[in-house]
Amino acid sequence: MKNLIGVFDSGIGGLSIIEKLREILPHETFLYYADSTNCPYGNKTTEELLDITSKIVNYLRDEGCKLIVIACNTATTKCLKRLRELFPDIILVGVVPAIKVACDNNYQNTLVLATPATIESERTSELIKDYKRKNQNIYLAPCEGLAYAIEQGKAQDVNSILDTVFKDYQDKDIDCIVLGCTHYPFIKNEIAKRLPEATLIDGSLGVAKEVKRQLEIHNLINSSTAEGTVYMVNSKSLPKES
Repeated sequence: MKNLIGVFDSGIGGLSIIEKLREILPHETFLYYADSTNCPYGNKTTEELLDITSKIVNYLRDEGCKLIVIACNTATTKCLKRLRELFPDIILVGVVPAIKVACDNNYQNTLVLATPATIESERTSELIKDYKRKNQNIYLAPCEGLAYAIEQGKAQDVNSILDTVFKDYQDKDIDCIVLGCTHYPFIKNEIAKRLPEATLIDGSLGVAKEVKRQLEIHNLINSSTAEGTVYMVNSKSLPKES
């Protein structure tokens, strides 16, 4: 199978990216790699995560992917630069917290929800430094265990974590919430209940536009007019390496 766009994340999270990709690129065919074996990514060291993501990129390349989307903020902020060095022949697109979008739209008090690893990453610090204006406040909220609770469908744990996280921001006049993990769009309603006046944004549209731009630059847009397909593979179903 060739002419695919590969997308991967630790479990179901990257499906929120797939949804937007299919809107922007309806004629492309996608191969989604759900890495349930190593979910969650947020508690992995950089070395562990680089080893995991390198193997996935290599697998997707061997399956004929012309471009690969790292549909995980943690994996992108920790590994994208190194992966591009390791795989110079592959077009890699990552996802980072949509801090630029929040700042460009002049939100005054932005709350960034993400895994602790993403919050603590150098890339997140760079985004704030590059795009925050003097009159803007950006609050970083590490959501320990939230992605895993979403992955496992544990609604009680999701609500408990959200209650703990949001109790510190009720008086901050939050007008924007950045969903800095691709799992979080699946609980938009639960998040919106905590701060109903805030606008929720994520990085999926920006990722989809960048994928389209890269395909156009490299003359890789699928010429077919047929509707594209999404193929799914789960790491737990693949043969283990000997």
